[in-house]
Amino acid sequence: MEKEEIQGVVESNSPSNLLKNAKSNLITATTDDSLKEIFRQIKASRSPTVINYGASWCRVCSQILPAFCELSGKFSKLSFVYADIDECPETTQHIRYTPTFHFYRDGERVDEMFGAGEERLHDRLWLHS
Repeated sequence: MEKEEIQGVVESNSPSNLLKNAKSNLITATTDDSLKEIFRQIKASRSPTVINYGASWCRVCSQILPAFCELSGKFSKLSFVYADIDECPETTQHIRYTPTFHFYRDGERVDEMFGAGEERLHDRLWLHS
């Protein structure tokens, strides 16, 4: 594979491109204010939600993000949120590991998962949907 082709593959799998191409119930928090608004919506709507806290420089985050985007289309009862810790530093300062997944039900955090693993993530999503 040529260098340009490799770069094209890397760019097409970047978080921003994957999130732009996701045709599902996936919301992206792009600033601290947008993440705060998402938290307000989670509390007000009380619908089950999962937040994926990741980072563009995190290899494991990049590996699980395509699965997260795909699964967001399969679990229609859940709302999916992606928050890059570098874009939302104030509201994500409590996140110590990436990726971290927080699961919300009735406006309250009820579960969390550290690290990747598509099967583990699928099982948690099934549990909370």
